[in-house]
Amino acid sequence: MSDGKDLSLNAVRAFVQVARDNSVTRASKTLGITQSSVSRHIAVLEEYFGAKLLERHGRLSRLTDFGRLFADAVAEPLDTIFFTAKRMRRGDGKGANRLVVRTSLSTFAYTLLIPNLSDFSKEMGGVTVDVISTLSAPASTDSFDVLLTRDLTLTEPGDRWDFYDEQLVCVGAPDCVAGRGLEALRTTPVIAVTSRPDILPTWLRGMDLKTSDIISGARYDHYYLALPAVTTGQTLLVTPNIIVADLIRQGLLDALPGSRAPSGMQYRAYAVDRSDNPDLARAFCRWLTRLCRKKTEDESAGNNC
Repeated sequence: MSDGKDLSLNAVRAFVQVARDNSVTRASKTLGITQSSVSRHIAVLEEYFGAKLLERHGRLSRLTDFGRLFADAVAEPLDTIFFTAKRMRRGDGKGANRLVVRTSLSTFAYTLLIPNLSDFSKEMGGVTVDVISTLSAPASTDSFDVLLTRDLTLTEPGDRWDFYDEQLVCVGAPDCVAGRGLEALRTTPVIAVTSRPDILPTWLRGMDLKTSDIISGARYDHYYLALPAVTTGQTLLVTPNIIVADLIRQGLLDALPGSRAPSGMQYRAYAVDRSDNPDLARAFCRWLTRLCRKKTEDESAGNNC
């Protein structure tokens, strides 16, 4: 590694763009500079590190193991640097510090997203986040910056993050679940949530159970309506684990041992290209991905059900 030289931020930016595009040509178009300039930036970095960062394969550029390690380490902090600089430069602009998040995941928003939004706002210098809940498919004329969904499709250009692989779990009040396993299903009613008719059949298949193995309980339209019922009554609820993880940690709910199963569904975040604040929208999606990754790691460490 070269000593006594400063690392060029422009060179790092060019390298990260090549890593994202897998092409020097596409990276040069994205950055608005010539291909030779991008190549010079890469050469400067390789001289700095004393190691190859890229391997050329025709028009494609593939990262070496060292290059992948460096790209993974610096890409997100680099985005934060440029986003922060842009936001501070245009901070007086209309709407520069406001974001509209549209979601079809109302209970997820209620239990996890909204309680943590103050952290994102603080991280982004006081940004205001509006949250809109709707089950209708988005149209290009709708006004929003970010879409959070499990089952809707974005038909316009935008960047996508897959931020949570849904895991299901059967929960109940602690005094209802204490000392019991899956045999509790034979004697305790299971609440149904009509907005997610797929969950109970999917979970039963994952547990190798049949509908006849459980007692059907009350029906609720949404999980945010069912949660107060299960925390206070002698009932069970099959639910996405991420929306009850905090209630389990607080001791308001407990999970039946051995009741976790994947649903096969994925939560996705889209930052739409037409957003007035595209950098802020992407920063939000990266923040949400980190938040859900941490929640998932906490679940695995503290809730081995």
